[in-house]
Amino acid sequence: MDEELTPEILLRAYAMGIFPMSDGRTDPDLHWVDPRRRGILPLDGFHVSRSLARRIRRGDFRSTVDTAFAEVVAGCAERADTWISHRIARLYLDLHVAGHAHSVEVWQDDRLVGGVYGVVLGAAFFGESMFSRATDASKVALAHTVDRLNAGGFRLFDTQFLTPHLASLGAIEIPRADYHRRLAKAVQLRATFAPEGYPPSGFGAAAGASGKTQDSTQTS
Repeated sequence: MDEELTPEILLRAYAMGIFPMSDGRTDPDLHWVDPRRRGILPLDGFHVSRSLARRIRRGDFRSTVDTAFAEVVAGCAERADTWISHRIARLYLDLHVAGHAHSVEVWQDDRLVGGVYGVVLGAAFFGESMFSRATDASKVALAHTVDRLNAGGFRLFDTQFLTPHLASLGAIEIPRADYHRRLAKAVQLRATFAPEGYPPSGFGAAAGASGKTQDSTQTS
């Protein structure tokens, strides 16, 4: 199956609760992962610090969607140790062309300074990776992503693993069996990453409407 891997097979894998990783950028092989404990970000529990909310309202950054998908994937892979091999990156580009993978980009002037990308299946969003080249840029990208997912009717935001950074923003860990139950329900539902009439100016998370606002000393 590894030699014949296609976007369709990859989507079936996500529906089963597994995802691919490689051991490095040039690694031609990949392995399938189904963590014993799964990271998720409850869509009603995203933590917005006061300083982050102020930064969003000030307009320090501007956000776009699906305008630089390949560049976001490349930014996420731009680190010494990465699981995003060239082969995996090509698969996600194929999924993006097919409408099953999306990116949220964050810009400072005309420079791409942060972003998030992930896979969509039913009402589940599988967050693959994010990157930041400016203070808070990845947090802003994640905040915009959560707000868009809420507006589009999503039920599950899978972060795969729980990192201290994600935990500070409200992510939690759940057992594998619990994740699989949630996943089975979410993939049967309908959601859209481009909800009709979704207004960037009505960004709810910035004012704490889509998440919990924290004191700035906690996550800024």
